[in-house]
Amino acid sequence: MAISVKPIALWRREIQDRPGALAESLAPLADASVNVTILMAYRIPGQAGHGAVELFPVSGKRATAAAERGGFSASSIPALLVEGDDSPGLGSRLSRAIAETGINLDFVVAQVVARRYSAVFGFGDEESARRAVAVIKKAASAGARRPAAARSSKRR
Repeated sequence: MAISVKPIALWRREIQDRPGALAESLAPLADASVNVTILMAYRIPGQAGHGAVELFPVSGKRATAAAERGGFSASSIPALLVEGDDSPGLGSRLSRAIAETGINLDFVVAQVVARRYSAVFGFGDEESARRAVAVIKKAASAGARRPAAARSSKRR
């Protein structure tokens, strides 16, 4: 299975939990024609009336200036972007392999679109993220090496 794992810098801002706050935050990026491929917006647990927005990528002067106009700044949360071909149980294999290595996840956001898997894994520190790269690659390739009969029996 072809899979890529790369460290990314999420850009983050806190917002008020109210209608229109997300749209207002994103407007400067849209006005500058910045193409964002990852966007997460959510309420902050335990902080009534507060939410957060995280996005990726922000690179280059134009995008950086637009993100800063929108109130975003580079997040200190170490994160990995994992992309590749989807397969049954991939998310389970990856999260299990990370756990078995003793690495704790801060968050995961994952989706499959047209048989392509994409996930952002967040970690508490840079060392955990660095160690997780090899763990994720190994776990993804282990699933690809299962015999065809084992793969087809899992789908039933």
